[in-house]
Parts: sequence; C-alpha cells; structure tokens
Amino acid sequence: MNSKHLGKDTLYQLETYSPSFLDAVKRNSPKESAIYFGHDYWNAYEFSYLNSKRQPVLESLEIKIPMTSIHTVESKSLKLYLASFFNKKFNDPKKAYGLIAKDLSKLLKTDVSVKKKVRYQNAPKSILLNKSVKKIPKNKVIKFEGFRSICPVTSQPDWANIYFYSTSNAIEPKPLLKLLKSYRTRGDFHEACIESIFFSMIDDLDLEDLTVYGRFLRRGGIDINPIRSMSRKILFQNFRDSIQ
Repeated sequence: MNSKHLGKDTLYQLETYSPSFLDAVKRNSPKESAIYFGHDYWNAYEFSYLNSKRQPVLESLEIKIPMTSIHTVESKSLKLYLASFFNKKFNDPKKAYGLIAKDLSKLLKTDVSVKKKVRYQNAPKSILLNKSVKKIPKNKVIKFEGFRSICPVTSQPDWANIYFYSTSNAIEPKPLLKLLKSYRTRGDFHEACIESIFFSMIDDLDLEDLTVYGRFLRRGGIDINPIRSMSRKILFQNFRDSIQ
C-alpha cells in the first residue's frame, strides 16, 4: 500500500488547517459483489479548535463512513488533518464538523457524517465466547475478547473485542474460536479483518443471517470500528466497550 504518512518518519507542519494531509486508501473487500450492509465508526478523541472567544476546545468526534465507498481514509493522515485544526477559529462548532464531513466526503466520494460525541451507549449484554461454551444460541449477542491482528504496514498489533449476532442456527464455538485466533499473527487492516471474519462465518458455518462488529482499541487517538451485516437494519450502535 502506498501511503503519504503511514510507516514514515517525517516532520509535519501542523500550524495551519489543511485537507492536503488526508490520504485515501482503496478498500480490499473480499466479496465486492455480495449483498451485505454496514459502515465504519471512527472515534477521534483528540480534536481541538478555537471557539468564538479564541479559547481552545477539546472534543471527541464520531465519523461514520459507509462501507460501500471504494476508498477509505488512512488513519495517520486523518490524525494529522484533525491536528491541523488546533489554531483555527469557529464561531459555531457545527461549522467545524461540517468542514470535516465536506473534506472527507470529497476525498472518499461518498457521504461521510461527522458529529461531536458527548456520551456513548453501554455495550450490549452478551455471552462471552471461550472454550467453556458448548453451543452458541441464536438471537443472542456473543462477545470474543482479546482479538489480535497485525497492521500490515507497521507490524504493530491491533486489539479488539468482536461482537456477533445471528438469528440463524446455533453456532459451533470450536471452529469460530479457531478462526478468530488465526488472526493473531497475520496482518490486515480493521475493516478487512471484520469482512474476512464475516464471510468466513457465512461460508464455513452455513449462516443465513449474521452481524459482526469489531470494537478496536484506539491507536494515535483514533479507533476504527467496522460493522458488517446481512441485515439492512444494523443491530449495533457506536457504544462504549470495556477496552476503550
């Protein structure tokens, strides 16, 4: 993957807001022709700007990117871009969010939504997936803790809790655990990991309905949380997980 910033040690001039920091990367969807639904929640915890009195404001943002976009934003470029707002004045904070949405929508050629995140919902009640679970019932939220994958560019580990929901047949836990643990020493980006898990479960476990949601631990002040579902009505929201 060619990237402006990721994996590169460079001094950046962040004194002035600039959308030129942003970098788009092509998604690597395993089954582009398949019919499924979802989006990616990006939570940016370190967004600062100047208010109408030129006082610094520090906020968290929720950025929602449709999974149907051909490209997504590269995470380090987003961090640098948001950091360039620190000395920019906004009389109305909604104009700041609107500017970010406009820049990202232009970059990705899709409708990106941006809003201030004040509070998160609690994580849903779930059944913890481990070796002691003999059968995974349908119509129940399942949680796998300690998911690990490797960034294919920096070789740094990424950590997450993965949530599952299905109204199909009961799921055998043993092959699912084997699948999830297989990512611990191989590299892929968050979105690709979740899509790979999603399609592997559909194909290998013969499921007619499935939603997979990865709640990843933040790196660089940003976490990326992809949802992929066979249902148009997405079950999960942008809730707060115990690791975040």
